[in-house]
Amino acid sequence: MRVLVTGAAGFIGFHTTRALALRGDEVIGADSVNDYYDVTLKEARLRELSALARFHFRRLDLSDRDATARLFAEARPQRVIHLAAQAGVRYAATNPHAYADSNLVGFLNILEGCRHNGIEHLVYASSSSVYGANTKLPFSEQDAVDHPVSLYAASKKANELMAHSYAHLYRLPTTGLRFFTVYGPWGRPDMALFAFASRIVRGEPIDVYNNGHHSRDFTYIDDIVEGVVRVLDQVAEPNPDWNSASPDPATSNAPYRLYNIGNNRPVQLMHLIGCLEAALGRTAQKRFLPMQPGDVPDTYADIDALASAVGFRPSTPIEAGVDRFVAWFKAYYGHN
Repeated sequence: MRVLVTGAAGFIGFHTTRALALRGDEVIGADSVNDYYDVTLKEARLRELSALARFHFRRLDLSDRDATARLFAEARPQRVIHLAAQAGVRYAATNPHAYADSNLVGFLNILEGCRHNGIEHLVYASSSSVYGANTKLPFSEQDAVDHPVSLYAASKKANELMAHSYAHLYRLPTTGLRFFTVYGPWGRPDMALFAFASRIVRGEPIDVYNNGHHSRDFTYIDDIVEGVVRVLDQVAEPNPDWNSASPDPATSNAPYRLYNIGNNRPVQLMHLIGCLEAALGRTAQKRFLPMQPGDVPDTYADIDALASAVGFRPSTPIEAGVDRFVAWFKAYYGHN
């Protein structure tokens, strides 16, 4: 297939692009390569991808309507995996317009590109953050997600609503994936595992929010990619049993699906830190702090729907995943 992957220089985008190209798909990667985090890391990912014969890269900002329209017209993809977004919860406190530009305007331009170019299937990144103030665990696609506690979460909920409207109006098959705390080699420096490792090797204290009482459904990147690719291959269809009098929020009478994609095994933050200390061979100096605005205490994914639909079940335990991350981290940064 010819597949457009947006956010190809990003963490999940890089791994997904590589997996598709290695299995024989022709992949057009698009990314603005912005400076939200270390641009040199993004460029290093792109250098890795450039060695793949079936990869082609386009640098552009998806909030540019004309540039995005040209991308679709020239690349002529059959399917789209949309992973580009302004990420992060706390960044919105000082840069709220970045979320509107990337996550709302950019997503609308992707939807329009899909609509006007006969795209067979749009798979897009949502987030576990849409569960917001919910406290019932595990989080299920059947739960109401009407109380986001960050602008990022609100933008991802908006993406799900926008996708449904296009699935309904134009019969565009769309599948949204609510990612749960993805980690692994080539990860994002603003995420906890990467940030902790960086500070520990420099001998600096790490900030442990909520006094270490967080738990997260940490999901290893290889498991995530397997799930994403399986979903891409199974085009969303209408649910023949959907009932408007008692609507299922994760399906529709339109070709629309929503799935959690997580590890289904939440890990206490202090256990993650312990795994990281063991892998690095160093003990972290810990600075315990209260929970930050926009954060949630726990995440835990119910993935039964995804497992039933595409046979996806993660298989990487946190200890193995952290070891693999640390091996990459040491090699990339030259740490002994």
